[in-house]
Amino acid sequence: MTENDRGKGKVLLGVARSAIAESLGLPHEPVQQADWLKQPGAVFVTLTQHGQLRGCIGSLEAHRPLADDVYHNACAAAFQDPRFMPLEKEEFALTRCEVSLLSPPEPMSFRDETDALAQLRPGIDGVVFEYGRHRSTFLPQVWEQLPHPREFMAHLKQKAGLSADFWSPEVRLSRYTVEKWKE
Repeated sequence: MTENDRGKGKVLLGVARSAIAESLGLPHEPVQQADWLKQPGAVFVTLTQHGQLRGCIGSLEAHRPLADDVYHNACAAAFQDPRFMPLEKEEFALTRCEVSLLSPPEPMSFRDETDALAQLRPGIDGVVFEYGRHRSTFLPQVWEQLPHPREFMAHLKQKAGLSADFWSPEVRLSRYTVEKWKE
């Protein structure tokens, strides 16, 4: 990782932390106004406490300025992730932020599930699963908990509200990579 990448990560983490602090009414650093923060970007903001997930919300496609995407997704991860109660002031000091900047998703072409699984790159690919109104994604970091493609895909299908063994010719998959920074 270059010095520029580390600097970029420090700024993005600062935006995320400041957004949550501001929402909680706590002191926070002003957000840096660099030109690159005004460019469209898609990020996921992941919050952890003692190494355990505490919230994760993000955008799959760049649809607003990068700084705005980080700000809004940090607040959503802290206060709107349906898996958790909204973050309280007392938890803020215990909470660590991670920002994942996504590449544009690339549709995958495959014959069947076996072919799709063979194309996945564990530890590299984030995956978007789509079937009708069912949609889910896992960031590349999820490979750390689910290192085998079949298991990864089974959990991705369950996250979309389908059975682990579901498959249909109408399934659509896309993949993306991330640059990530964490506190």
